Amino acid sequence: MEYTLRNIENWDWATLVLVAGFAILAVTRYLYPRRFQEFVLLPVSDKYLKLQGKGYEVKHPFNVLLFTVQVLSFSLFFYLFLNYTSPALSVDNPWLFVQLVTGFSVFVLFKYISEKIIAHILNIESIINAYLYEKLNYANIISLVVFLLNIVFVFALKPTKMVLIGLSFVLIALYLIALISSFKRNWRVILKHFSYFILYLCALEIAPYIILYHLLV
Repeated sequence: MEYTLRNIENWDWATLVLVAGFAILAVTRYLYPRRFQEFVLLPVSDKYLKLQGKGYEVKHPFNVLLFTVQVLSFSLFFYLFLNYTSPALSVDNPWLFVQLVTGFSVFVLFKYISEKIIAHILNIESIINAYLYEKLNYANIISLVVFLLNIVFVFALKPTKMVLIGLSFVLIALYLIALISSFKRNWRVILKHFSYFILYLCALEIAPYIILYHLLV
């Protein structure tokens, strides 16, 4: 009889991450029940953006709490992706998840600050503030989908490489659809500043991801 070693990975830390994310969502739902209810309906209605987006309060505690969930959700999904596509990477680096959380947070915050600075220089702050607010909320709602996927992958179903790659493309497609929806909603304003908008789109929406891709690959 031959014996083979079975690699059993400890997912206790992932459970804690998911519990933390769920706790943050529960607190958010408790503190802002009406706002949360309108927010989860964002995929089918823009009522939330019309009612809650008048002041474009990106720094509102509601948005900060959901952004925290976004960071945890996407970082855990990236970890799962790397764990099943490049297992040696997660084995050799026990701090990989922490690095992903840090890297994701720094990338998003740096991008946000850069966008605010460019908007101030080009004197289009009102336009960019509205766009950043909508983009943040779309990313937050997508992160809830990712959060549910993480629960399934950690507790119920071991994903394959192809499944994770396919879901990654689906999430990217959802994000692009959300951006296009935002562009359509603000098309008249965009036309008035079309040259600035194209400059902004190329410099701060496309270029950072191309640079990040080349750095990672």
